[in-house]
Amino acid sequence: MTYIIAIDQSTSATKALLFDSNCRLLARADKEHRQYYPQTGWVEHDAEEIYRNTVEVISNIVGQHPECAACCTLAITNQRETVVVWDKTTGLPISRAVVWQDTRGKDICQQLKADGCGPMVMERAGLLIDPNFSAPGVKWLLDNIPDARQKAADGQLLMGTIDTWLVWKLTKGRTFATDTTNASRTMLFNIHTMQWDDELLRLFGIPGSMMPQVLPADAVLGHTTVEGTFSQPMPIAGVLGDSHGALVGQMCFHEGMGKVTYGTGSSVMVNIGQQPLPAPEGLVTSVAFSAQGCHYYAYEGNIYSTSATLKWMADQLKIVSHPREMEAEAVSVADTGGVYIIPAFSGLGAPWWKSDVRGAVVGLTFATTRAHFLRAALESIAYQVKDLVDVMARATGSPLREIAADGGPTGNRFLMQYQADLLQTPIVCTDVEDASAMGAAVMAGLATGLWKSFDEVSALRKVTKVIKPQADNHAAAYAGWLKAVEKVVGV
Repeated sequence: MTYIIAIDQSTSATKALLFDSNCRLLARADKEHRQYYPQTGWVEHDAEEIYRNTVEVISNIVGQHPECAACCTLAITNQRETVVVWDKTTGLPISRAVVWQDTRGKDICQQLKADGCGPMVMERAGLLIDPNFSAPGVKWLLDNIPDARQKAADGQLLMGTIDTWLVWKLTKGRTFATDTTNASRTMLFNIHTMQWDDELLRLFGIPGSMMPQVLPADAVLGHTTVEGTFSQPMPIAGVLGDSHGALVGQMCFHEGMGKVTYGTGSSVMVNIGQQPLPAPEGLVTSVAFSAQGCHYYAYEGNIYSTSATLKWMADQLKIVSHPREMEAEAVSVADTGGVYIIPAFSGLGAPWWKSDVRGAVVGLTFATTRAHFLRAALESIAYQVKDLVDVMARATGSPLREIAADGGPTGNRFLMQYQADLLQTPIVCTDVEDASAMGAAVMAGLATGLWKSFDEVSALRKVTKVIKPQADNHAAAYAGWLKAVEKVVGV
């Protein structure tokens, strides 16, 4: 039996999931890491803590299933734009990782946009200039940490998204590499040439010596014992960003297939085939995945706060003890009573791209109850997804036939039904909640010859439920959402 341990290194935790050769989930282990908020708009992670947690959860899995230690491949899917800069001699980060939610690079981005750099960046990288992506954070670190820029110029520093950091650590510095999906989210990668772009690197003042090798998702990147967890080195293969992993995990291998990942934030992504088409306003073009000798592209829009909104209500406001308790009370009222929660905790992502706005609650009255507030939080997720799906539908000229959905909130029946009703599109859920990890496992299997083709893998997809639209009476509610957002963003 061949096994795959997929590491899902997300914004809030590191998970290890054990799959067998039929993509059946056998076990999982997870461990949260600390969130750092040193200043308003700053969000940081301790990269060393994340590595320690990665080793721990892998060890936990092997402890549960020691038989997997004999023949195992390690796959990685990760929070994408979060970036680490480290000294290649000492192996130590020069600071905590700058998380994708961090907005410290907004002044850098505003200056670049004022200088007219937006069209060039969009044409080469497929991205809007925004602090969500890695490059502004790296430039900020080099500009503000003593001696960092000189060390970078001397070739002493390396940079990478979390996958790059983990692979480098797991291989004891022997492999310095990433995949095309993570590279395409840095704002430094040319999605046409599929190489780091010299002009983009100059734009942000980042030496090319800092950049990792870029490989397809179905490549073997190196081998590791995971700090002695395995007696023999095991291959690392199947590396790709979490949203792209979910696209693969939902078997969206062909043009026109799309998915929504309901995570800390959310990614709405649709496969547009093997040509990097210009993105419609408010969206970006990313590499969907590279495998089987081909590059596939996607339209994508990223929402900064979806599950994070629910977690905030439970952990910070203590309105409920856990987000799963929200549904029962939310459905006790027929609507939100005109209340809208705009969850711009770190600004608003696509299609608004307003990094400088802050969250707001609109429409409060003395009649507002806790149930209204909880329902408004859940509805804010569905509205943000609709914002993006509508832009995609206009770009393609037709609505999506179905939306594949994954992530913890897919278990919320109210949210999924409201989403289907709002989109007037069926929501398809599969039997694996952690689709990002499934996607990494799929790519690892393709890399090691476990599966030979997309069609062979697609046969393993198991749909557990399809939520069909039941009502079409939310136009007024959605119009209210748009008005509330326009008040916040100043449109």
